[in-house]
Amino acid sequence: MRAVLMRVTSASVTVDDEVVGAIDCPDTGGILALVGVGREDSEGAWEVVARKIAELRILDGERSVTDAGAPVLLVSQFTLMGRTAKGRRPSWADAAPGDVAEPVIERIADELRGRGITVETGRFGAMMQVASVNDGPFTVVVEA
Repeated sequence: MRAVLMRVTSASVTVDDEVVGAIDCPDTGGILALVGVGREDSEGAWEVVARKIAELRILDGERSVTDAGAPVLLVSQFTLMGRTAKGRRPSWADAAPGDVAEPVIERIADELRGRGITVETGRFGAMMQVASVNDGPFTVVVEA
């Protein structure tokens, strides 16, 4: 599993000209979490990613999402699992199929919500337009 966590002041996901998820957090900051689920992920990988989203001290003042009461926009992105070592066309063979990945993304969202975190999401499997204002810029990659 791979996640790209971006510290943002705002972010949104649009599908078919409809905003389906958005966070606006100029005071606390927030996290746009792009998450790719892998075919070979361990059973507990989603828990590691959820914990990192909630607890990594990457917001202003070395605070975490939990510390700051900051929101998260969680977006599934299978292309993060792409292999690019050979040739000019990425291979998606490492990405989990949708019927495996979708429940994992839902578990991550549920875990974050269970921690009292405001979570917005994209729409699984849809062609999404993701907009964000990166704060810093500050972006980290998490692998589990």
